[in-house]
This record gives sequence, C-alpha cells and structure tokens, in this order.
Amino acid sequence: MEIWINPQCSKCRSALSLLDAENADYTVRHYLDEPPTAEELTAVLARLGLEPWDITRDGEPVAAELGLAGWPRDARSRERWIAALAEHPVLIQRPIITADDGTATVARTPEAVREALGRGGA
Repeated sequence: MEIWINPQCSKCRSALSLLDAENADYTVRHYLDEPPTAEELTAVLARLGLEPWDITRDGEPVAAELGLAGWPRDARSRERWIAALAEHPVLIQRPIITADDGTATVARTPEAVREALGRGGA
C-alpha cells in the first residue's frame, strides 16, 4: 500500500501513526515533492470511484487564482481538472491511501484508515 502525504498535515501524521500502530506495510509518497502525473491521478480517481473535483482542496489560494469555483463539473471538463491537480498538487485532498486490493481511500479520518487496512493494506 502507498500513502500520499504532506508531512505538514495533521491528518496525514495521524494516518501514519495509525498505520504504524497497526504494523502496516506501506510506502510514503510526499506528493508535493513528487507530484502525481495526470495518468496517475486518473488511475487513483478510478480506484477511489471519485471525480477530480471530489478530491480538490478548493480552499487553497491557487484554487481561487485558477477560478476553480466556476469550472464546470462534468465529463467534458474532467481532463482540465486532472491537469490542474497534476500541475498544482497542493489542491489534492490528503492523505490518500492506495490499498493492495486495488482500491483507494481519502483517509482523512481514523475510520477511513482502518477501512483501507481492512482491505488488505496491512
């Protein structure tokens, strides 16, 4: 399993603590230093069962600069959203855990981390 984190984020640190407490086998990706490509984001979105706007941190200053609030949230605009997330990874919700069973979770709560662990992440 892999977890995408920002080490400055308290929810990311909490998720890591829980994974460590459960002796989970995982790798850490500092996604701000090693941003996902558009292809990786597309794959993770499929695993999450979500659209790019569902994992966008719209409170970030760059979201306002880009005018994301006014962007359409439809199939025709999907690639534009993915490109924005790839170019500005600070916009990506965190942490994201990709489980060994092929699913993924936006693990912002202890329950979501435990759910990922229950799907073969440990």
